[in-house]
Amino acid sequence: MPVGTVKFFNSDKGYGFISPVDGGDDSFVHITAVERSGMATLTKDQRVSYEIETDRRGKQSAVNLASA
Repeated sequence: MPVGTVKFFNSDKGYGFISPVDGGDDSFVHITAVERSGMATLTKDQRVSYEIETDRRGKQSAVNLASA
């Protein structure tokens, strides 16, 4: 599982981005993935581990989040 730092998360809009610590592209994260992981929200600079999931449209997002 990659580990990253929350770059941005807007609870009102329900989405944000995670930057992987080892470099590479940022990962989109939706509030539903955060809530499924048992968290209420994410905060800037919070370290999390996550998995990348590709939906049926080919879009990738972070899922299975956990504090790192």
